[in-house]
Amino acid sequence: MSAEVRDDNRHSRLMALQRMGVVKNYEAIVHKSVAIVGMGGVGSVVGEMLTRCAIGHLALFDFDKVVIANMNRLFYRPEQCGMAKVEAAKQTLQAIDPDVRIDAYDMNISTVENFEKFKDIISKCDLVLSCVDNFNARMVINQAMLELDRTWMESGVSENAVSGHIQLLIPGANACYQCCPPLVVASGEKEAKREGVCAASLPTTMGIVAGFLSQHTLKYLLDFGDISGYVGYDAMKDHFPQIELKANPTCSNDLCVQRQNEHRTKPKYFPAWARFPEEKKAIVHKANEWGIEVSSTSDGDLMNVAAFTAIDCIQRSTP
Repeated sequence: MSAEVRDDNRHSRLMALQRMGVVKNYEAIVHKSVAIVGMGGVGSVVGEMLTRCAIGHLALFDFDKVVIANMNRLFYRPEQCGMAKVEAAKQTLQAIDPDVRIDAYDMNISTVENFEKFKDIISKCDLVLSCVDNFNARMVINQAMLELDRTWMESGVSENAVSGHIQLLIPGANACYQCCPPLVVASGEKEAKREGVCAASLPTTMGIVAGFLSQHTLKYLLDFGDISGYVGYDAMKDHFPQIELKANPTCSNDLCVQRQNEHRTKPKYFPAWARFPEEKKAIVHKANEWGIEVSSTSDGDLMNVAAFTAIDCIQRSTP
């Protein structure tokens, strides 16, 4: 990648991040591979953003086709109606930057026969991004990433289109999706997307969530800045809550509990934002005339109750 400032150099403004000290080695992006699962209103925009950022490889997963009802969102065009979303996305993204390698997988990852193939493909990627709109697909991704012991990021937009979130999931280091799913699922519903209900959709909300997810992807891949465990977005109040979701030691997924135990006994390297709270170095203030103290607890239940409440407020706000 050339840093030379010329009108015909597509990378000059990206390489300026390196010259200005934001990123140590931006050129490393061309060697990175990202899987995007779900090429809807969030996933398609994430794909475009990462392509414009010169990502080396994208693996795209979806099994829907482009329809005219998708035109209220960003990315897809009317002339692409009838095409598989992954093929339409590949067509557009390769036109933006032909140097990016793009693999399109028109497949349903939630079927038993596709699970092993899906897991094999994503095992070769540096990061997996979940941009799906249903609980079952998220659980499939969660299981695959626990089996692979690999980091992934999850995203979502509420049914009324005015809130959303992104979440970082590192097996053993913080909550898996089964540890702390949306409260609607914990309360007994099996689908975050209700059958027969036409959910609202705003390109503005989806664009904001896609921007957050893409930015966190770059920070993760190129190792710069801070990465939040959970960032929410409430459009009605312009509120961006941040929460650290602690792993549940009694998670119903035995593999998640196993990863937690492995992390505690033989900790792998994680940046400061990904470590258990007790592993972080305490901040000590010399002056404390009011005698204020901060206490901590090893009980994960309180953390998860707070997380359930926060996620529910974000994902299930009612009109």
